[in-house]
Amino acid sequence: MDSQIMVNDIFLNPGDYYFGDSHTRLRTLLGSCVSFIVWHPQLKIGGMCHYLLPSRQDNGCGQIDGRYAEEAVRLLLRDVFEANTVPAEYQVWLAGGGNMFYCPTLRDNGNGNIPSLNIEAGRRLVEHYGFSLEAEDMGGFGYRNVLFDVGSGQVQVQVKHNSAAFPASEGAGS
Repeated sequence: MDSQIMVNDIFLNPGDYYFGDSHTRLRTLLGSCVSFIVWHPQLKIGGMCHYLLPSRQDNGCGQIDGRYAEEAVRLLLRDVFEANTVPAEYQVWLAGGGNMFYCPTLRDNGNGNIPSLNIEAGRRLVEHYGFSLEAEDMGGFGYRNVLFDVGSGQVQVQVKHNSAAFPASEGAGS
């Protein structure tokens, strides 16, 4: 009898999060959104959230909403603590925060636009909760395909450009 290990292959939409074991592979597609990826190298557990916005004005509803950075990371933290672990034991990768359309005034991601605010929120949350930032792939123009294999801790980020969004002189390959 062939004992084949099944892998949970999960795709995260905006606002989703997932925390799993070594038999989990997480994927998402990011534009201006950011994925906050956590991995425990000894226990081979980890997760990912996909948030759309850095924060919301009115948090009066009482329910945590994964579309917002702080709240999405709090969802991951519930699972981190439920696994009897603490943030300092995890490595974190941040990905996303790309500008989807060419706009010369957004080149430096520092003008208070949504992508730059999402990037800033992710970095702030890593520091605030005491995670260890392993790597990041953020900013620039275009979207990203992200794949996280919880068993190996490998994170693959593939950046794609929307060639129609760039003037001919800028090109999609820049």
